[in-house]
Amino acid sequence: MSLVQRNCNPISRSIVTRSSLARHAQILTRGKKTVVSDAAKESLSWTDYLAIRKGKRRWEQALTIPCVAGGLAGGAMFFGSLEMDASKPFMGIDPIFVLGGGTLGCMGLGYLLGPIIGSTFWRLTHRRSMALIEARDREFHKRIVKMRADPTAQSYTNPVPDFYGEKIGSLHQYRQWLKDQAKYKRKSQWTEEQL
Repeated sequence: MSLVQRNCNPISRSIVTRSSLARHAQILTRGKKTVVSDAAKESLSWTDYLAIRKGKRRWEQALTIPCVAGGLAGGAMFFGSLEMDASKPFMGIDPIFVLGGGTLGCMGLGYLLGPIIGSTFWRLTHRRSMALIEARDREFHKRIVKMRADPTAQSYTNPVPDFYGEKIGSLHQYRQWLKDQAKYKRKSQWTEEQL
């Protein structure tokens, strides 16, 4: 059979047409998937945002522990190496209290630096999506400010629950936070009416 006869065969033409259409359809669907993924990259769903936020909080907490341990070890090594006469007070205070206070101060400094270092490392790993995350952060903060209870009615025994919404890491937790805020508002209005 010649090449011309093969191309004129309706069965082979339909096979070629179907296979070329199938390839063309795959290319189109790949193109659509790319368009969808580009559109998904341009917006960040609340579920994804809250999961990212929860991951950031975990990074901060995870790096706080080694920073506290490092501060304690560094403070103990530094203040332990100082030579002080135990019989002479340092600025009117017993030297053991000065050394212990300095060591605990270094540990507290590690506690404060841990979340900062964790947040910095987290930002370095999420550089590509930081614009989307920061936009969602602003929206989330506006929602928190709008929906949280008035802090003027709080006391030491009855503080506003999670005033800044730091513990929110999922939609379920956000809904629970809204319920807690509404409950606190009702409770504070009830106590104001009683007074």
